[in-house]
Amino acid sequence: MHIADPDHINTVFAFPYRGVTIQITSGTHLGMTIYTAWIDHATGSAVAAAKAYTRRHAIRRAKSWVTR
Repeated sequence: MHIADPDHINTVFAFPYRGVTIQITSGTHLGMTIYTAWIDHATGSAVAAAKAYTRRHAIRRAKSWVTR
């Protein structure tokens, strides 16, 4: 598993969803663009999708994480 450089996140898309904020960030790994989904909530943040190859897949996994 790889998290796209969490010290320097590059937010490409953020939106509210069911009381939290989902942030989609991008980075590169082995020359490929990857996306990471972060969930910001009242008490902190969590990584919902550490690595996704499309922004759409990262969003889908983040929404699923919040729903669970």
